[in-house]
Amino acid sequence: MKLIGSLTSPYVRKTRIVFAEKKLEYKFEVENVWEPTTKIQSHNPIGKVPCLLIEENESLYDSRVIVEYLDTLSPVSRLIPQSGRERANVKCWEALGDGLLDAGVTIVKEKQRPAEQISHEWIERQLGKILAALKTMSRDLGEQSFCTGVNYSLADIAVGCALGYLDFRFPDIDWRTTYPNLAKLYEKLAARHSFIDTTPPAA
Repeated sequence: MKLIGSLTSPYVRKTRIVFAEKKLEYKFEVENVWEPTTKIQSHNPIGKVPCLLIEENESLYDSRVIVEYLDTLSPVSRLIPQSGRERANVKCWEALGDGLLDAGVTIVKEKQRPAEQISHEWIERQLGKILAALKTMSRDLGEQSFCTGVNYSLADIAVGCALGYLDFRFPDIDWRTTYPNLAKLYEKLAARHSFIDTTPPAA
């Protein structure tokens, strides 16, 4: 399998962490989808990463689709419950983490526009989503060891990637002081080899 992605995308990072936790072999090809010479659309018509090439002419795209597929390939470190409410809970945590990321990426791209075109109202709206997601994460985590209780799962990977992205792109958001339980969880996640090995390069 070949994974196409960037070193700074939090969605790609989530996928790479799942690869590592599942102990699956793959090749990683770095692609900048913002370059005019990118060929990503030959594999993903939406033009986004991550994109997983399974066969020469077969690909999967969207991190949520890819990680769910990867979890079926090996019984090692099962990350997503197979059915029922537990599965829905893990996927809801993933949606929360990805939603925080969506808002964060939107802010980053908005700030790259010419100064006279930047919508500060739009940025504040996205920031509100980030703060609401953090509040919900903290509330639902409580004093549990991991997002869904005692077991490490995709929920923790998604939340860990979201919190890591805040450190990477939004160091001014002091989420650790406001939510010490999230800080405790992230400290534990950041010590895992899968997180260490996928830390984005300094901006």
